[in-house]
Amino acid sequence: MSTIAVNAITDANGGNTTSINNTTPNVNNVVGKNLIINGAMRIDQHNAGSAVTGITISTSAFIVDRFKMVNQTDGQVTAQQSTTAPDGFTNSFYATVTTPDSSIGSTQYTQISQRIEGNNISHLGWGTSNAKTITVSFWVRSSLTGTYGVGVYNYNGSYCYFSDVTINAADTWEKKTVTITGPTSGTWYTDNLLGLEFHISLGTGSSYQGTADAWTTSSFIVASSNQANWIGTSGATFYITGVQLEVGESATEFEHRPYSTELSMCQRYYQIVRAHGGTRQLVGLGYGYDADDIFGLYYLTVPLRTNQPTMSYNGVCLFLGSTVDTNTIVFGLNNYPAVNHTVIPINVDNTGSPAIGSRDCIAYGFTSGTSADYIDVDAEL
Repeated sequence: MSTIAVNAITDANGGNTTSINNTTPNVNNVVGKNLIINGAMRIDQHNAGSAVTGITISTSAFIVDRFKMVNQTDGQVTAQQSTTAPDGFTNSFYATVTTPDSSIGSTQYTQISQRIEGNNISHLGWGTSNAKTITVSFWVRSSLTGTYGVGVYNYNGSYCYFSDVTINAADTWEKKTVTITGPTSGTWYTDNLLGLEFHISLGTGSSYQGTADAWTTSSFIVASSNQANWIGTSGATFYITGVQLEVGESATEFEHRPYSTELSMCQRYYQIVRAHGGTRQLVGLGYGYDADDIFGLYYLTVPLRTNQPTMSYNGVCLFLGSTVDTNTIVFGLNNYPAVNHTVIPINVDNTGSPAIGSRDCIAYGFTSGTSADYIDVDAEL
């Protein structure tokens, strides 16, 4: 076996860097550089590719994992995961205007955003004299050309930065970049709370407009007066993918993480089990403690961001020996924190029959073959 031991590899002109397969190795293009999760829009646990319709005033929804469509206007939006994508990508976040709002109010807005956990931005040093510069890059395609605000703000919107990004050609994929000088002031959480929020504005009222390329302490300043009112055009479309937020003053090649890695990163915030067919689809076990209740455990795929998540479900049933009980069941948290963020104590209230024996071992799960039956756990920011 041969060994090469050198202090540096330089290019032929005496510089201090060289390239490998057209990529220059540096601290910013190693694994884990992208602080955005699911930037290639491949993971969609929330909707399994289905469209989310009727997103209107005072509503928001996760369209693909970690990316939310927020609409605080009188218009309506439909959004979903799409297979329309530029070269090198297979999916995108797609939104279209189903009901326009051609004159949004001063405090109205619509945007696409992702909240980034404080643990994932602790190395940025934001709020200190050592604050690092970051660069955001992404691919975008829209039927409506013009200016869009792209930026970040802290946990309560009291420290904001955005840049004007111009979409030059309709219905054409374009790559955009925004470089943001690290803030030396402001409160930026570095634990499991909201560290910063990345956003792309699709329509912004005057109360949230300000000066581009400058930090401001005015609340939720996300766009300039040049902002295009995308929500004002019926049938307008917007696609985005390849979103990357990294340390440095320039954008590097998008970090394509393995699918299983990206899925696990998404499952820290949201996990779902869907029915998939068969007469007995076991999900978990519990034991009877009176005639109509069981205590049980729900095992998580990966540790959650918080030990106090929320849960929702549809179509959960009990398996009592040879009997399948599909009567109304109240399924939920047992008001105890998740053990090591990985095991959740649950309570199942069986309002039907047969009666549950004390200390009987009971299984729970699904009997249907439709993905409309599910159990999910939500620890989103």
